[in-house]
Amino acid sequence: MAEATFKIESWDEQPYAELENGGKLTKASVTQALSGDVEGEGSVEWLMCYRDDGTADFVGLQRIVGRLGDRTGSFVVLQAAGTFDGTAARAELAVVPGSGTGELSGLAGTGRFEAPHGGTPSMTLDVRFE
Repeated sequence: MAEATFKIESWDEQPYAELENGGKLTKASVTQALSGDVEGEGSVEWLMCYRDDGTADFVGLQRIVGRLGDRTGSFVVLQAAGTFDGTAARAELAVVPGSGTGELSGLAGTGRFEAPHGGTPSMTLDVRFE
């Protein structure tokens, strides 16, 4: 089990469609600094669907470059089934098969993240090498 916290370094979110019910569709380009068992830089592209009450569902692809345990390289984590309930964003994660590079080649696994509004975001990964 690998655990990490992350800090949002940049967040560039732009709407691309307004919905008739008061919601909107947006795309956000985000960079992160990760520390803990996963250390390095993350970059993610989010697609989000906001409802008129400010809650949202989102999907995205995140690439992490750095270190996982004592191995270095990069890998892509698919953010799936994510929600923002107005107080925290939560999502289930899965490593994209074949996306690992360097010493992270063959990485597989799943995980989750939680990012409380105004708090410290954290990630937990249950990974293995295939």
